[in-house]
Amino acid sequence: MIAINDVLIRIVLSCVLGGLIGIERESINRPAGFRTHILVCMGATLVMLTGIFMFNSYNSVSNLDPTRLGAQVISGIGFLGAGTIMREGLTVRGLTTAASLWAVACIGLATGSGFYLGSIVATLFVFIILFFFSKFENYVSQKRNEIFLKIITVNKPGQIGKIGTELGRMHISIVNIKLEAIDDAMIAVILVAKIPRNTIIAEVIEKLLRLEGVETTELIK
Repeated sequence: MIAINDVLIRIVLSCVLGGLIGIERESINRPAGFRTHILVCMGATLVMLTGIFMFNSYNSVSNLDPTRLGAQVISGIGFLGAGTIMREGLTVRGLTTAASLWAVACIGLATGSGFYLGSIVATLFVFIILFFFSKFENYVSQKRNEIFLKIITVNKPGQIGKIGTELGRMHISIVNIKLEAIDDAMIAVILVAKIPRNTIIAEVIEKLLRLEGVETTELIK
């Protein structure tokens, strides 16, 4: 049987490790934050402890595998991760948070099984990846010089061509474009554009707003 002190240590440690990762997600206003990560990690730890308890209690009368409950956590955490993934315009957000939830569940299982070294080292690496690697990721995305624009304009022949011509004058190339009807008179033009280095986004938006028929132009982050 697992000692009471050991049970408390594993549950408390899972709260600390899950909370550490959750703090980083909370700081950038992600859908699953501090409390969610703690609950996932602690729940996974409890599932693993339950599996070990059942194995110790009934191994003399049944051939139980304590890892079977843990396997269900790994496969079942997907529904919670899917809830954090959202589509915003042409971008998809929440994939990293979904991955962090899955990683936290695995950390909880490791903690529940008593694999302290693995759970602590994994937590440190997950935190480093989320906190420090995001700066590198932003640097790489800036190197690509791609922006997302949403332009509300009148729906008439040649209007999309005018927008494309104006962007061409600024040496901006359109990578992808999507049209969404607002009503009979207006449409939303959502596009991905590659801009030259040192281009001032505010000037691009200002020139697009000068076009006849363009109502609003905004940068999608």
